Amino acid sequence: MLYKLSILVLAAAAVIAPASAATLPAITAFQETFARVNDYTVIVHAHEVLGNQTQDRTYRYMWKRPHLVKTLILSGPGAGGGGVWNGGDTVSGHQGGILSFIHLTVGIHDGRATSLRGYTIPDGVLPNQVGKYTTMKGMLSERNGPVIGGQETTLVELKIAEGAGEPGETRAVIYFSKATHLPVAQIRWAGEKIISQESWTDLHTNAGLKDSDF
Repeated sequence: MLYKLSILVLAAAAVIAPASAATLPAITAFQETFARVNDYTVIVHAHEVLGNQTQDRTYRYMWKRPHLVKTLILSGPGAGGGGVWNGGDTVSGHQGGILSFIHLTVGIHDGRATSLRGYTIPDGVLPNQVGKYTTMKGMLSERNGPVIGGQETTLVELKIAEGAGEPGETRAVIYFSKATHLPVAQIRWAGEKIISQESWTDLHTNAGLKDSDF
């Protein structure tokens, strides 16, 4: 699914002109929509590349205002592991497999609590994902995107200024559903090479999560 999405990006970019970087209604619509979200659950399908290594994982994310996050690795390396972040600089949780009964508290950047490329649990929260497009230096544009998972999308592209992103990162694209204004997929590149790719499915907002769920 993720590989097919990358093909669609190239096709769309070839025929649709970018909108003015000064007007980004897709991001504004997301911010206005998310301001009414008290909590959400979502399935994250993630593909990451670092050098000659790759990592494919599926996560379940739970988020509740102001900063409660719980993740569980459903498949891929570390399956069965999970963690809880409550706004500080540590994560509490457990690893998968035979070590699942051992609960640990580690720093948010500890390798046991991050993905292959070092992404942390709070990095994965939707407003933090979208926020990079408005805070990172570069050229921002918007245009119609492909249909993803049956949803029409708006594509927001950031051509990243040299040295502003991760080492070697040059471009990032995020797709917003035109129906919900929430993101459904994202791709990042270093030159012509995809370094990370995410899609968000089964997103449920205002699900009524309680603090005790974390």
